[in-house]
Amino acid sequence: MFLARSLGKMSGQTASMVRLEQRAAEADQIIEFLKQQVLLLKEKAIQASVREEKKLMVENARLKKDIEELKNKLLEKEKSRGVREVPIPAGDAIVQCTSKPSAPPQPSPSGVSAASPTSPPPKDNEGKKKKAEKKGGEKQKAGGPLQEEAKVDVSRLDLRVGRIVTAEKHPDADSLYVEQVDVGEAAPRTVVSGLVKHIPIDQMQNRLAVLLCNLKPAKMRGVVSQAMVMCASSPDKVEILDPPAGALPGDRVTFQNFPGDPDKELNPKKKVWEQVQPDLKTDAECVATYRGSPFQVAGKGVCKAQTMSNSGIK
Repeated sequence: MFLARSLGKMSGQTASMVRLEQRAAEADQIIEFLKQQVLLLKEKAIQASVREEKKLMVENARLKKDIEELKNKLLEKEKSRGVREVPIPAGDAIVQCTSKPSAPPQPSPSGVSAASPTSPPPKDNEGKKKKAEKKGGEKQKAGGPLQEEAKVDVSRLDLRVGRIVTAEKHPDADSLYVEQVDVGEAAPRTVVSGLVKHIPIDQMQNRLAVLLCNLKPAKMRGVVSQAMVMCASSPDKVEILDPPAGALPGDRVTFQNFPGDPDKELNPKKKVWEQVQPDLKTDAECVATYRGSPFQVAGKGVCKAQTMSNSGIK
């Protein structure tokens, strides 16, 4: 009887082990199935990502093609209107991140030096092209030249009669005057001139002069100068140009052989002043001229230096 019970107990244990092995096998099958499902999901995700990337690349290529077609149509229309295409120099895509501080400008004996052009903001080639196309499409007046293509002569300068109301020495520069000048506007302009060594301060008060009014404002030892006093100049002597009798602040100085309207502000990059200045001179009668054409105020006369003949003007 004891033997029978032992055999029965062993039989039950064997059956339990068989069931455990079956369950372990089933678990292994489930784990393997889950692994296959995970791999399948990963593969599907990768395929979906690749499909999406290809779709985006196709869309980008199509958009780029559409943009190029529109740009070509725009260029064709502009060419049909007579607008000249402006070439874009190579290397415009280089971004200028920093700039070295420039040395303070040194004043010339006759007045304010033009401010050096500031570094342009970073732009890519596409932005440059759009800007050039936009600039090319903007004409001044019907039949008139583009501002950027206008001839470089004295008509580009905004020369006016001005009255120096007051002048005092610059607080931080012994060679500079700081003047308040009426040029026919609502408020006087501040002008810095390097004339201390040439013109006594009492001769700077309440006097008429010729002012160049469309230079880009420049800071001179901490004071922003908004114009330049025009002078006959030599290495040893400087004289402020005198407007004709009866001239008033704001009267424009013109040139018979060079008609035209002045720029609103001279672009330092175009160097208009630098190209015009060498042809500004007094003649044998001390009359201020540009290529032989006198500085004149309509109906009132010509501008002159007091004694300096055949001298440069700046």
